[in-house]
Amino acid sequence: MNCYEDPSLIHPYLDVSSFPSYSLSTRIRKRALGKSLARTWDRVKVLGGHAGCINALHWAHGGELLLSAGDDTTVQIWRLDPTNTFEDYPFVCRTVIHTGHRANIFNTAMLPYSNRIATVSGDRQVRVFDVGEDYETSVLRQEIGQEYCLSTMRCHEDRVKRIATEESPDRFLTHTIKDGTVRQHDLRTPHVCRDHCPAPLLQVHHELSTLATSSYYCVVAGDSPYGYLFDRRFTGRDIPDEWGRRDEGLVSCVLRFGRTNQRMVHRTRAYPREHITGARMSAENGHEVLLSYSSDGVYLFSTLHDPESSGSPSSTIVPPNLKRRRISRESPSTSSTVSSPPSEGAAVNLDFLAHLEREDGDQGEDEDLEEDDVVDPLRGEEPKAFYSWTDIVTPYRRFSGARNADTVKDVNFLGPRDEFVTSGSDDGNFFVWHKSTGKIHGIYEGDGAVVNVIEGHPHLPLVAVSGIDHTVKLFAPVHRESAFSRMSNAESIMDMNREQSDLRTHIRRIRRHDFVNLLASFRTSTDGENNTEATSDCVNQ
Repeated sequence: MNCYEDPSLIHPYLDVSSFPSYSLSTRIRKRALGKSLARTWDRVKVLGGHAGCINALHWAHGGELLLSAGDDTTVQIWRLDPTNTFEDYPFVCRTVIHTGHRANIFNTAMLPYSNRIATVSGDRQVRVFDVGEDYETSVLRQEIGQEYCLSTMRCHEDRVKRIATEESPDRFLTHTIKDGTVRQHDLRTPHVCRDHCPAPLLQVHHELSTLATSSYYCVVAGDSPYGYLFDRRFTGRDIPDEWGRRDEGLVSCVLRFGRTNQRMVHRTRAYPREHITGARMSAENGHEVLLSYSSDGVYLFSTLHDPESSGSPSSTIVPPNLKRRRISRESPSTSSTVSSPPSEGAAVNLDFLAHLEREDGDQGEDEDLEEDDVVDPLRGEEPKAFYSWTDIVTPYRRFSGARNADTVKDVNFLGPRDEFVTSGSDDGNFFVWHKSTGKIHGIYEGDGAVVNVIEGHPHLPLVAVSGIDHTVKLFAPVHRESAFSRMSNAESIMDMNREQSDLRTHIRRIRRHDFVNLLASFRTSTDGENNTEATSDCVNQ
């Protein structure tokens, strides 16, 4: 048995089954749910009602409610219709919130232990609505407006992308895209925005695309080769100042997650840029982290693994979460999507890069190009590594097959024990992998264009999927043949996705002299438009 599959073998206190509150019925229920999800899935329900792309899904109140929101700036609340005994999942929309946002809603969530719904949008606003208890008993569709808006916050100076709830009806986190800030909001302490906004919880110097939390941990990622782990227990302590460094925000970065040696990866694969579109921390064990790289795959990390040294100061303050036990390395898996669990950084780097080279196959003429002969006009210089004094944890598993290039896609765990990993794809499918092996479990058609969001029900074998279409699709295990499974064409689908991703990246690999000629031709044509009598020199001289 792979020791990385069961975190309780590393740290016994992570074995939640030993908790007094972990009853026998809970153990039986989770086992049954896991077995059910191991079967083939099929589409069991389509929820229509939106007038635009659906960017956000959120299960609330233990799965009794499903929130959906998107480009039409409305939030729709779906719940099971108890009077419908003919369908297995008779979800109906009984409440529509007209939020008043002036741009797309990117995320929505119901705050725990309350009837408050928070929304974030491209209009830079964060809004909180208190819908009361009417939605629980209403048998007719009701539409509510801004009169239910409890608070409107304008603390952010750019589009607000994501919400991360806490175990509180009053506190939650939000982050923006361009200014790289994460703010903590507390509804118990109102303030006047723009003039008296609290300082950001943290700030990074690049665009952010995603935010994930688990307890006091917070992972942010975006236009950078790394995901950054912050520990909110350090709030109020200026640790970089103790190290003689300056930092921004109230918390400090304690760890970085990144693929193996970035320069080697650049030489092996022609990434147009380093960008992480999605991140998720495991709610089951709290130490596993998923990062989804644009034009690449999904990578699995663990905060329990030994990091690579990155030149930390001699007198460092080691936080409790960075204490690790070194574990002996097991034999590599035979799966083509699995790399060995890291125990020795250098060895893992070589194995991982060899795997990437095998997956890429022949590159044709690109293999003969020297690094100095290739220029990426859109990437520019190699991405700058922020918080360079922090250690780097490398991935121990990679999940491939999906294509993540055209939109910002999320990534997620599925299953009662986070047994599965899932991600949307540009081909309209969503992919499900076994977390322990990296092998593909299922490929399902979830959208007519692109699947961006996948959320699993907390207690039922049910998964909600959305994307470019104006509908939400529900998938569940079935005993019949699946009409929306694409596993029969799995190899061709994954090969096509790999070719499309490579095409998107290799199209930007241009020989340096070809790029100079292209610029010269463009300059000549521009001068010709401004002066018809102008002549140009031969661009090849």
